[in-house]
Parts: sequence; C-alpha cells; structure tokens
Amino acid sequence: MGYVFILPWIIGFISFVLGPLLFSLYGSFTNYNITSRMEFVGFDNYIRMFTRDPLFWKSLYNTAYYVVFMVPLTTVGAIVLSVLLNQKVPCTRVYRTIYYMPSVLSGVAVYMLWMQLLNPQSGLVNTALRLIGIEGPAWLFDPAWTKPAIIFMKMWSVGGGMLLYLANLQSIPTQLYESAELDGANAWHRFRFITLPMITPVIFFDVVTSLIGGFQIFQEGYVMSQNGDGGPMHSLLFYNLHMWNKAFEVFDMGYAMGMAWILFIIVMILTALNMKFSKHWVYYEGGDGR
Repeated sequence: MGYVFILPWIIGFISFVLGPLLFSLYGSFTNYNITSRMEFVGFDNYIRMFTRDPLFWKSLYNTAYYVVFMVPLTTVGAIVLSVLLNQKVPCTRVYRTIYYMPSVLSGVAVYMLWMQLLNPQSGLVNTALRLIGIEGPAWLFDPAWTKPAIIFMKMWSVGGGMLLYLANLQSIPTQLYESAELDGANAWHRFRFITLPMITPVIFFDVVTSLIGGFQIFQEGYVMSQNGDGGPMHSLLFYNLHMWNKAFEVFDMGYAMGMAWILFIIVMILTALNMKFSKHWVYYEGGDGR
C-alpha cells in the first residue's frame, strides 16, 4: 500500500530525472543532432572533446579560473560582512537590508546593469577610479579583464551568504566570548578560536554550493559577451556556454551530452574531495570533534 502513496514521486523521478539521465548518457555515445536518427559512435565524442576541440579546454580553463577566484572571494566577503553586521551599532537592521537586497536580484537585468557600470568610457566604475587618479581597464572588452570583471560583479551578491553566516553567528553562545575575555583574549583571538570554528559547518556548505554553482555559470557569459560567442578571444566562453553552443547553435547534441557528463564527473569528484577533507576542519558541536 505504501508504494501507491509514493507512486507519483516514482513516476516523476523516472520521467524527469532517471529517464533523461540515461538518455543523455546513451546520447553521448552517438552522433545525435535532433533531426537524424542516433548512430552509435562509441567514444568518438569524448576523443574529439579532448584532442580536437581547443575551445573545450579554453572553456574549461575559463570556468576553473572563475571558480578558483570566485569561491574564496565570495566566502571571505560574506564572512567579513556578517561579522561586521553582527556588531551592536545603530541602524544595524538597515545595513543588513541594504547589503542583502542585491542578492534577491538576478537575471538578465542585473547583467545589463553591470554592463553599463563597467563601460570603459561612461561606466560608474571607471568614473570612480578616475576620481582617485586611476585609469580603469576596458573590462568586458579586454580579454585580460573579462573574467575579473565577472568575479567583481559576483561580489555584488554576497548578501545571501552573509545572511547564512549572520544566523550562525547569532547562535554562538555568548558565554564562550565572556569566558575568553576573562582569560585575556583579544578580538582576533576570539574570532580565530571561537567564531571561526563555530561557523565551519556553514563555510563548508557555502563552499560546496558555491563550487557547484560556479561550474554552472552560463548567463553571465551568454549575456555579457552580447552574442554568446564568448567575448574577446573567447575569454568569457565558459563551459556551459560552449556546451550550449554545441547543442543549440550547431545541434551537435551527442557531443554536448558528452560535455555534460564530463562536467558532472568533475563536480562529483570535487564535491567528494570536499566531503572527504571536511572532517579535518569542520567542527560539529556535539559530534566527535574534527
């Protein structure tokens, strides 16, 4: 009788998760292009990917570059912001609201706004830099600055992570800080030996979700390179954008499905490594320690 109650979930799982998953796995070994029948080609798509597609490596490098810098910067930014906004100062709630508001905005409108802000001639960013005597770069028009510009833009939305850390900070018992003060601990010692260990579960969660989200970056490259070709010298051709182009620009669906599985394997390996090493630095209160 219990199977009857979970039948809707089973049907949904098979129809929308397991079925498409198996279809894409099989499709990655074919030359499927939507309009023709699937012909099994073995590992040809994967061999072509690693040996005859320089844009595959370029897109993988662009995505890795973005993840390597974005994850630590947004994590540290959210922690610093949450610690500052956890202080007992006037108008704290107003500041929290102001810093959180950008994280609820998303989509093409935000990217269009940042394209205006990063305009080399009339953008507010370069205008502000000129006021202090610095000539700003060409940002989205310079291959050396396109990815830093995207990472800089990502810092705009650290308010979401800040809220998680703030909730965690307020759950830390004040008695710990009071005892540390009695023992002569200064502000840095209290942060290093009390605050930081107590928020490591949230740091772990934030790092893992940011890592997965980072490898799924697509809209930024698609919108901010304007025509979806990856911008100057393909410097904004992220992995998902290259996969999109293969699937829906040249209809090389078999190849795109193979790319999707490579991305899946990369994310799974990195997540598994995070899980494995987390026991060395994540502190769970009431557990068996590190």
